[in-house]
Amino acid sequence: MIPDETFPDPVTMILTAIADVAPELEPELADLDLDVDFWTELQLDSMDHLAIMTRLATESGREIPERDYPRLTTVNALRAFLSA
Repeated sequence: MIPDETFPDPVTMILTAIADVAPELEPELADLDLDVDFWTELQLDSMDHLAIMTRLATESGREIPERDYPRLTTVNALRAFLSA
């Protein structure tokens, strides 16, 4: 399969969405473990969560159903979801 040049790297897209919604966390993102629950690690609230997921859905063109939110708690889980 040929990579889609118009689709940004999912990890970059996720980290950018977090930084856009919570810019005060940007310095912490460079050291973020991609397998840790980043909602808890970064102490994001429910409004941040919704804003990030909405932004990712818009930017990726993929619907992210709310029923999937509980399993999309790490950057790697979100990356796999957005790349599927």
